[in-house]
Amino acid sequence: MTTDGRKPNVGCIMEQMEQPEEACLSLCRGKFLELLKEGRWEYVRRVNASGAVMIVAVTEEGELLLETQKETGVKVMVGQVVRAFDEYRYLKEVYDNKTLGKLKSIVMQRVSGNVRWGFEGWFHDEKKSGSVVLDLHIHDLDFLRYMLGEPDDFEVRATTFDSGMINQVITTYEFGDVFATAEGVWDVSPIPKFQAGFRAYFEKGTVYFNQAGQPGLAVYKDDGTEIIPELHPEYEGQTNTGINITNLGPYYTEIKYFLECLQDGKEITLAPLQEGVKSVEQALEEWEAAKLYLREKKEMYI
Repeated sequence: MTTDGRKPNVGCIMEQMEQPEEACLSLCRGKFLELLKEGRWEYVRRVNASGAVMIVAVTEEGELLLETQKETGVKVMVGQVVRAFDEYRYLKEVYDNKTLGKLKSIVMQRVSGNVRWGFEGWFHDEKKSGSVVLDLHIHDLDFLRYMLGEPDDFEVRATTFDSGMINQVITTYEFGDVFATAEGVWDVSPIPKFQAGFRAYFEKGTVYFNQAGQPGLAVYKDDGTEIIPELHPEYEGQTNTGINITNLGPYYTEIKYFLECLQDGKEITLAPLQEGVKSVEQALEEWEAAKLYLREKKEMYI
């Protein structure tokens, strides 16, 4: 959005992005991102890469805000919809309330067929899509951050399409004494249907979720009992977009939450802008680590 409140034209944005760097004022430069200002436009550009997205401004206090939010005080929420999925909300409640004792480890997975439906091959242009890391994998790393906080350490492994673009990433994390693994995959074939899930191992039981399974969500306790949690979605609409969105309920939930925050003047805690920025920063670090792993692996086997 422009600082005068008008919705920008996409073509105009791209034209601004292609201007030579000398015409821009660099407001802040980090390891992966640089914040630039040109006229009324403020946008972030990946360091040592082409392309840009307008996302943040940095206040004197070091807070990350949209420029319009900084000037007007408007509320901003990031559409990290997994935080609004009933199954993931249930998992976070079990974790927060220690219903099954302490969490020991968690495995998360997000898998899709080869994404050939993107406009003009958008997904297969790494500079635009950010590969599977910023398309799929970021949702699981964002939820892990949401539930467990910032990782103490992480390690990345990856594979690529024949083109060399990353299509599979597996990251292992250490969150204190909790061990976590998250995998994001674009299959080489377009046939596999999108699916997501997790296995969370607690002291007194395991919470399983498989989006394509029946039941989708289940709890297996250490005393041998099985629990099928009763979820109460606010909306149960279904759609067939031809991509990976069928259940409209979580999207309704996050939009409803955002509207209520606007109407009631409440603070946004579900997915505030700062959280979205931190998840992108983590994803960019993992993306770089994945590319480093692939380079070192290639050199090792030449």
